[in-house]
Amino acid sequence: MNRTRPTMLDVAKESGTSLKTVSRVVNGESGVKPELVVKVERAVKKLNYRHNLTAGSLRRLGGRTKTIGLLLENVSNPFSAALHRSVEDTARARGVEVLTGSLDEDSNRERELINGFIARRVDGLIVVPSSEDHKYLVGERKAGTQFVFIDRPALNFTSDTVTATNSEGVEEAVKTLISLGHVRIAYLGDFEQIYTAKERYEGYRKALRGAKIAFDKEVVKLGFENEAAVESHLIALLSRENRPTAIFTGQNIITLMAIRVLRSKNLHHKIALIGFDDLPLADLLDPAISLVTQDIHVMGNIATQLLFDRLDGLKSPYEKRVVPTTFAQRASGLIRP
Repeated sequence: MNRTRPTMLDVAKESGTSLKTVSRVVNGESGVKPELVVKVERAVKKLNYRHNLTAGSLRRLGGRTKTIGLLLENVSNPFSAALHRSVEDTARARGVEVLTGSLDEDSNRERELINGFIARRVDGLIVVPSSEDHKYLVGERKAGTQFVFIDRPALNFTSDTVTATNSEGVEEAVKTLISLGHVRIAYLGDFEQIYTAKERYEGYRKALRGAKIAFDKEVVKLGFENEAAVESHLIALLSRENRPTAIFTGQNIITLMAIRVLRSKNLHHKIALIGFDDLPLADLLDPAISLVTQDIHVMGNIATQLLFDRLDGLKSPYEKRVVPTTFAQRASGLIRP
């Protein structure tokens, strides 16, 4: 694939300065006249120039660096860790290295890391997005960078996307709780502005509507700042006289805290629990934990293959691939009210 990204020589021509002056400005060297700095900076902005940190590699590999970037919510999260491994395994089969960073649901950090990876001339990026507007990537794509979004779609930017059946998976699980006789089902999820959190919450609401169960905001909580906040909320929720008979947790860290609090109050055999996302050893706990899981390996493999297809010159319309979730019904989800 031919790169059309502007070079230092282009910046020099646009700014009416020398190549040496441009080099000194973009490398942050002192001693350049202020008026020349202004000219260079204007040209850099106009041309959307990115300083090339790997020019030697580009020359050797015909414009490729054989690296891709992977931007995750948090590399320490089990979902992110599994996704990283899937992408890495697929990329290594082609001799491509993976550079990884955590976004922490921070749109500014997303821009910062994407710009940093592009400056290092990664061939493409796989992103679990945090920003609410991705129009800023249009120029980067025109300059040759390819993007695939995973877990959530981009906003205001059309791209290949790989997601899971978040809403359908939750709806199926909550329906099983209802079939056991539960009507007071608590829901604890992530912040609703996050695409996956919104989808999962909608699955919960849809299951209640289908069973004509009145929505009760007293047993719903969306968004927690940290694990301590999850624990505090659960303790208060389970201390009520009219406490829920079942809990659905929309994220793996919340599920872990729910297991801990239920056990601390000796309620783990009395209140049903179903969580979203896989947990190591969930089937070995007492009771074994019911989970709605995503096939992270398949999602990562598809996303990486889509990226390589684009890098190899694929020009077809952008695709949206949806990977089905799996509901593993275990003892914690079979507890009756």
